[in-house]
Amino acid sequence: MQTIRIPAPGGLTIVADAYGRKGAPTVVLGHGGGQTRHSWSRAGVDLATAGYHVLNYDLLGHGESDWEPAADYSLERRAVDVRAVVAAGSEPFALVGASLGGATALKAATQGLEPAAIVLVDIVPLVSPEGVVRIQAFMNARPDGFASLKDAADAIAAYNPGRERAGNVAGLAKNLRQGDDGRYRWHWDPRMMEGAHHRPDALLKVMDDADWTDRIPTMLVRGMKSDIVTDEGVADLRRRIPALEVVDIGGAGHMVAGDRNDHFNAAVIEFLARTMPPG
Repeated sequence: MQTIRIPAPGGLTIVADAYGRKGAPTVVLGHGGGQTRHSWSRAGVDLATAGYHVLNYDLLGHGESDWEPAADYSLERRAVDVRAVVAAGSEPFALVGASLGGATALKAATQGLEPAAIVLVDIVPLVSPEGVVRIQAFMNARPDGFASLKDAADAIAAYNPGRERAGNVAGLAKNLRQGDDGRYRWHWDPRMMEGAHHRPDALLKVMDDADWTDRIPTMLVRGMKSDIVTDEGVADLRRRIPALEVVDIGGAGHMVAGDRNDHFNAAVIEFLARTMPPG
């Protein structure tokens, strides 16, 4: 694994981890809102082992990537950023995106980017408004941060009580930054929560303009405990993408890749092996 810096529009920098052989078909991994690229670490290793070149990046305003000076975190801006990441790899390429990363993939395809395949991880255009409100409430809840990593782990456990709690909280440090006051805050720009692109109907408007849905193989990986993706949302996406493949991961919530990592990685690799073979 090698950490690289990718130039982005506006003189900004996107930080990514590159796995596997450069020149092989590229898989771009985009994490969810409020996460960092470290949520994909295991997937990056498994995809590289399967023969792919993997670019696992911090979305702008997250992790080690730059914060946008004017706080332009719109889907339009993110779609431009993912083009910069794709350019650092080779063709063919696939986009794998969780939540915000998946919304970015849909927007980029609708703006003309042509991946060999798209994998959406627990995101559909017709999301549950209640689930969105719950996530936004969690992300906005602690602007003052946490006194310790344990306090952050307690907040996560309260938000997602069904998920097994890690015995060692040290890994959380990758998703938090410690300020001069000693407190830990989430490793993303809080201004990201501003803007109309966070409205529950934002992706519906994106997909209404999509002209690629009959030619780009697309798979939805859904956590069966998700409060974001409902049966109604899946049916709406099937209507928009008739050849859509759906994989349901039992026991997983919205953060599917972290909840059931092994099952998730196997499903994605099997899909990509058919739609974008590594050899």
